[in-house]
Amino acid sequence: MAIDTLRIAARISVKRRAVLKRVKAAAQAQGLEFRETELTNHTGIVVGNTRSTLGRHSEIAEGTAYAFFRQFESELGKGWWR
Repeated sequence: MAIDTLRIAARISVKRRAVLKRVKAAAQAQGLEFRETELTNHTGIVVGNTRSTLGRHSEIAEGTAYAFFRQFESELGKGWWR
């Protein structure tokens, strides 16, 4: 039973545009620089002095989105996405 629950949780996804929009809004609210650069297979994001990349898929797994948000905690504050 627990394995089935984990499989279902792994299938939850978030739209890529929603992830980027959320990071951009948080950066602008704190007056930080936000840059988005299209790379070959990923989108490069810069918030303040922190850089990261996000795969160019229409939907991002919830765990991946969570990990992506955590990368910007040093700039936006702990748990900023909640």
